[in-house]
Amino acid sequence: MLFVFFMVALVAAVHYYLWHRLVRSTTGPGRLRRGLSFVVAGLFVLVVATFVASRMEAFHWLAWPGYLWIAVMFYLVVFLVVLEVPRAVAALVMRRRGRRPAPVVELVPAGAGPSGPSGPSEEPGPAADGMSRRLFLGRATAAVAGVGALGTVGYGASVALGDPVIEPVRVTLPGLDQRLRGLRFAVVSDIHLGPLTGIGHTERIVRMINGLEPDVVAIVGDLVDGSVSALGRLAKPFKNLESRYGAYFVTGNHEYFTEQGPGEWIEELADLGVRSLRNERVEIRHQGAVLDLAGVNDVNGVTMNDGPDFARALGGRDPNRAAVLLAHQPVQAEKAAEHGVDLQLSGHTHGGQMVPFNLIVPLQQPVVSGLGTVKGMPVYVTRGAGYWGPPVRVGAPPEITMLELR
Repeated sequence: MLFVFFMVALVAAVHYYLWHRLVRSTTGPGRLRRGLSFVVAGLFVLVVATFVASRMEAFHWLAWPGYLWIAVMFYLVVFLVVLEVPRAVAALVMRRRGRRPAPVVELVPAGAGPSGPSGPSEEPGPAADGMSRRLFLGRATAAVAGVGALGTVGYGASVALGDPVIEPVRVTLPGLDQRLRGLRFAVVSDIHLGPLTGIGHTERIVRMINGLEPDVVAIVGDLVDGSVSALGRLAKPFKNLESRYGAYFVTGNHEYFTEQGPGEWIEELADLGVRSLRNERVEIRHQGAVLDLAGVNDVNGVTMNDGPDFARALGGRDPNRAAVLLAHQPVQAEKAAEHGVDLQLSGHTHGGQMVPFNLIVPLQQPVVSGLGTVKGMPVYVTRGAGYWGPPVRVGAPPEITMLELR
């Protein structure tokens, strides 16, 4: 409850800031300001209603306007904050110009001028145009921020809703049996089937994976944002996945956010031919050699007594075999390295999804995207093939990884 209160307060503070910069600083008292104030208040209600509806799996029509506004809201704040410094400098320059000495008033005797009688002559003082200068500065700032935010969100939406990028990656594992050299994994994560995705989203991902002709398909969590009853039809194309040694899945944090938990999705995926690795491992036999493919539950499973168990997944195995671990969050690599894993495949981060979130992710996760190392162990983090929340990706295009062992 405390977290919910904090988030509502944060969203309210953001909307107050937007009101201050986009309404109060650009309008004078009157009907227009009142009308725009009601619009900002309505957008605040829209954000709260969107999050509530997503949790209740209801009012799906709110998702598109709600999440798109969240993206625009975010980038409006980013642009406005960046513009605060030049805006402050411009305001300071205007104030200094406004403090110049008052103009000299010259009294001209009646009838003395070439054009006849004349009264006092003077230039307008700073008080006469001070308000217009403030309005000009506020409106200019709002215009730049608005164009920047809308342009960024428009670009990000086209990227998020477009085809994922195929990322070819080669990972060298010291001691890998030479017969396993060239074994290929199609790695996909964070598909996030939900109210904003149609069945075409799933069909495209399956078609692209099949086109890679992988040996193994690894789906590393956050497949869904809802229940089987609401989203089951969107998952049906997974039955068409093609690979030499099968398709495997591990839970992500979002599987534990659904009303029924991950259990129903484990069963649904099994019916579609996708095996879930629940703190367990399987043997991938390739050209006479064996690779251990293990999977652990997401750390959020602890809240449902369904957390990761590395000892169960990796204990008692032949240490001479290479081991590849599927674990949704990169932070799980800390324990994986202690259990002799040779390579961990993860997702979760979305690569930040929308710049500058990529600068914040390292506060929680050891690798944001791509190939990194944790305690000397290689960790590959895919940016994911979908999106969470706003259908927008900036600086982190959706990805399907074609990973080859060397």
